[in-house]
This record gives sequence, structure tokens and C-alpha cells, in this order.
Amino acid sequence: MPQQTRPTIADVARAAGVSKGLVSFALNDRPGVAPDTRARILAAAADLGWTPSLSARSLSVGRAFACGLVIGRSPDVIAADPFFPSFIAGLEDEFSVTGQALVLAVATPGRQEAETYRALAADRRVDGVILTDIRASDPRVELVQHLGISAVTLGVPDVASPFTSVSADDGAGIRLVVAHLAALGHRRVAHVAGPEGMLHARRRHHAFRIAADAAGFNTRTVETDFSAAGGARATAALLDSPEPPTAIVYSNDSMAVAGIGVAHQRGLRVPGDLSITGFDDTEIGRYIHPAITTVATDARGWGATTARALLAAIAGDEPRHIDLADPTLTVRASTGPAPTPAA
Repeated sequence: MPQQTRPTIADVARAAGVSKGLVSFALNDRPGVAPDTRARILAAAADLGWTPSLSARSLSVGRAFACGLVIGRSPDVIAADPFFPSFIAGLEDEFSVTGQALVLAVATPGRQEAETYRALAADRRVDGVILTDIRASDPRVELVQHLGISAVTLGVPDVASPFTSVSADDGAGIRLVVAHLAALGHRRVAHVAGPEGMLHARRRHHAFRIAADAAGFNTRTVETDFSAAGGARATAALLDSPEPPTAIVYSNDSMAVAGIGVAHQRGLRVPGDLSITGFDDTEIGRYIHPAITTVATDARGWGATTARALLAAIAGDEPRHIDLADPTLTVRASTGPAPTPAA
């Protein structure tokens, strides 16, 4: 309702026939209020449609009741990557029921990103932040620690960190993909990877290389920025090579969808001529033709777990490491037996 008609504590006090101080005690569930009086105050507040003022609540307890998420990627990549909307939905599942606001910012990694964190920390605009896409020797860990705000990292940093971390074993999903393709008879298998500077992309690449070597694959890796356009370019380069792969393992579903498009444009059958796998099990991958064999993760569940971890950190809990469930492999129609030499 408009600010001038919004009921106040004084209105609740008049309706309940008590003092403003007693209303404050009752609404904040403090001791010293008789049960029947508390019930009368709460009923009056409900009848008037009274809701707490976030600014007044913030001043009274010295908190912003807001958490920050700074995404250090190109807006174009974020727009095309279904992971972040699902992850943010998981954050909101928790924040919406605890009265927290989510402050979202997109910033170029580097100076602009650092200034964004400083701005969020200034005047306690947020109580804590979530660090995603953890990088090699990530400077954000030290920066946020220096700013004196709580944080949770999505992934385990490779530098000393005072923050709670939430992570899953991406390598487990990649190993399942490699075993699946090996069982189908593939030997020329490529990996379209994410940026080597991001630790989760690096760990997926490392897991692929180790598992592929153990399976006796002839491999090639192309690094991308995780975008669909990057996946399309990588696919074209691989298919133009003297010995094109019979299967391609992509580090996300967006790139895998783009790879299927490139293959179809060239008249290749998926999976008859080329098998394709993705990562994240996004909705679009289930409905294109052929539906994508992919590593299934629970981005929304990750978001909810991360939100709870950040709220616990803000409340003063000791930092800890939270292991999420290992990803699983969902086999669909985009993978099949390796083509024979005659084919």
C-alpha cells in the first residue's frame, strides 16, 4: 500500500489497547508479554495488514537482510546458460521465506568486479555474498575476507579460504560419460571444455583426460567460454580435423545443443555418425531432437543449499565444507554405438 497509509506499530498499539513498547516486544517474540495479550496484539497486526519495516528492522539489529551474488561472466553467456536461473531460483526458495533480499550484479572479472564487491560491502548493503565460478588463485577470496563480510564459495578454492564451501564432484559425472562412450565402442573422443581459468572447468577437463587415457581414447580438447557460440565454433573445428571424433563430450548442455545443430547442418546423423553428451541436464536438452545424453545436476538444489549455508555463516556458524550428491548420467538419444569404418 502507499507509504502514507501503511499501518505502523502505533496503529497496532491503539487497536490492541497497549503501549508501542509492548507491541514491539510481542512482534519480536520477546519475553514479558502475557499470552492473551500477545495473541491480541498479533490479531490486531493481522487485521491491519501490518508488516515489519525492513529499514527499521535493519537499523535495530545492524543487518542489511540482503545477500549479494556477483556473476563474473559476459551477459550474453549468462543469458544463454540455464544454470544460473535455476541456481538463483534455489537461492530464492530459501531467501524468500527468511526475509532476505537477493542483490544480483553482473561484472567483468577484474577491477570492475572488485569495485562491485566493495560497493556491496560499503555501508553494509549486504550481509554476505556468494562466490561462483571459482578461479585459479582467485583474488576474490582475499578481497571479500578483507571487506569483512560473510561468504560462501560454490566450489573449493585452491587458495586458503576462511569461508564455507559448497561443491559436487564434477569429475564423477565426466567419468560416467567416458565409461558410457567406451562401452559403445568409441575411441576418437573430443572434449569441448570451459575456460581453463575456472576451477570447475579445469576439474572436468582433468577428469576427462585421466578417464579417457585409461580407456585408451584418442582425444582432443578445445577450450571455450561456455557459450553456445563457442561450442558451435569448437564443433566445426573438430569436424574439420583430419580425424574427426566419433563422439564429443561438452562441458554444458548449451554447447551440446549447438554441437547438434552444427552436425545436422553438415548432414551428419546424431548419433549414427557422431555421439554427443552434455552437462547439467537442462530442460532444453530433453526436448530437442535427439534428446541429449547428459550429466544430471541439481542447480536449484545447489542454490537452496548455498543460501542456507550463507545464512548460517551470517549467523556466526563456523565455516565448513558441504559435499553435494555426485552427479548422475542420464542416457538419451544423442549417443549410440561408434560408427564402423565402412560407415
